Amino acid sequence: MDWQLFFSTFGLVFLAELGDKTQLATLSLAAAGDSRIAVFLGSAIALTLTSAIAVLVGAALASVVPPVWIHRIAGVGFLAMGAFILLAKA
Repeated sequence: MDWQLFFSTFGLVFLAELGDKTQLATLSLAAAGDSRIAVFLGSAIALTLTSAIAVLVGAALASVVPPVWIHRIAGVGFLAMGAFILLAKA
């Protein structure tokens, strides 16, 4: 296993998920519900499934599009989302 890739992926996803709408929705469900284990399992399985889909789609896409272009497109997408958020708040 590529441990550097593992830890960089873990760190990036962990930081990206802190305080996002998914975490806030899970917090809300845990506060309102009686079964925190059900909320934990539901959210953990959902996040695992969405990650699995992302890995499968990324692997399939990489067989058609060079990875450098996938990185560039993702970077432009993040910049565009950031600009949109900044301009929408102004």
